[in-house]
Amino acid sequence: MINDSKRYRFFLGSFLITLLLYVDRVCISSAKDSISGDLGLNDIQMGWVLSAFALGYALFQVPGGALGDKYGVRKVMTGIMILWSVFTSLTGAAWNYASMLFFRFIFGAGEAGAFPNISRAAFSWIPTKERGAFQGINFSGSRLGAAFALPLVAYLIDSWGWRNIFYFFGAVGFLFAIAFYAFFRNKPEDHPGLSDEEKKYIVKNRQQEVERKGGNLPLGKILSSNNVILAMVQYIGSNFIFFFMLTWLFPYIKAKYELGLVATGFYAMLPLLAGALGNWVSGFMVDAIYKTGKWKQSRQIPATIGFVLVVIGILSSLYMDTALGAVLCLSVAIFGADMTLSPSWSFCMDIGEENSGKVSGMMNMAGNIGAFTTALAFPYLREWTGSDEPFFYVAAALGFVAIFCWYFMNPNKKLSDA
Repeated sequence: MINDSKRYRFFLGSFLITLLLYVDRVCISSAKDSISGDLGLNDIQMGWVLSAFALGYALFQVPGGALGDKYGVRKVMTGIMILWSVFTSLTGAAWNYASMLFFRFIFGAGEAGAFPNISRAAFSWIPTKERGAFQGINFSGSRLGAAFALPLVAYLIDSWGWRNIFYFFGAVGFLFAIAFYAFFRNKPEDHPGLSDEEKKYIVKNRQQEVERKGGNLPLGKILSSNNVILAMVQYIGSNFIFFFMLTWLFPYIKAKYELGLVATGFYAMLPLLAGALGNWVSGFMVDAIYKTGKWKQSRQIPATIGFVLVVIGILSSLYMDTALGAVLCLSVAIFGADMTLSPSWSFCMDIGEENSGKVSGMMNMAGNIGAFTTALAFPYLREWTGSDEPFFYVAAALGFVAIFCWYFMNPNKKLSDA
């Protein structure tokens, strides 16, 4: 190991980007009542507004990842950050239902390539034995960003109004894009801030690139892999319940338990804080098991434990009579759901190698189709059945399916070997 390893600045930069990514994403949940009141939207229409983001996010995962694979993360990620920041600001300028749908769809499309490009960058920057910790730290940024945004935005809405919140965070995004382009390089070999010793250490200990064995794989070949299909299916289960926390949890507990705006924000942040902790626990568990020489189990065990907790937490929440009891149970579920992220994204790098951007984009696309379904399933199921419970039973069932998917997934089976 090298003293004063500067590659850990990549960890920090990725953490801050994902933190902003989710602050921008979750603002609309705290502002839901204000937006509905100003634009005259009902819950079904707000469901479509929330799902418009998820649809744009899902559809542009693979193109965003493929662009990073082809043209380099530095240029593509900078463009992505500028695009999502523009449409964060434009969300504040929406004047009716149609404009809000359009702005949120393009906002989702803009954010879509972020995680696949971070994954592709990590393939070049992160030694294999540190991959789990990186993913855990990376995704914990998204959870912490969302967690603290909920009460913060709820408070700022009273002072600034909901529109100014989106203008402010859009401006912050532009500053992040400038900083990213200035300080990031596609490969550590090209970064002037790293010593020759550290560059050699990273190159020696990262997963080796395999352009010589096949290079840029077509999407059809990627989709023909059982590994990829299983990764996509299990990620739907993870995203289905997590996206509920980003979108409908805030208005759900506010209405059900008759809470104030700021109090709801503090309750709604608890599952997200649990998710951040789940990312850290899982990330370090992935690396600890990997270092014992059990590559396959280092992915399977944390993910399986995570989905078991998802099922237990979701079903337990249905028997709680208080806001705190329900939120604590859902915190267990989100702790578990976020335990699945580090092994899932590490798995995509394992099997995708230099095609990691496209493979992780494919998995994240499937997961966000689950998120798209979440945003609509909650209000529609409630309208059709008169109860919130069917939604939670569906989420638990998807958790069961994901457990079986992980039993058959194998990180040692590379796409380049097919």
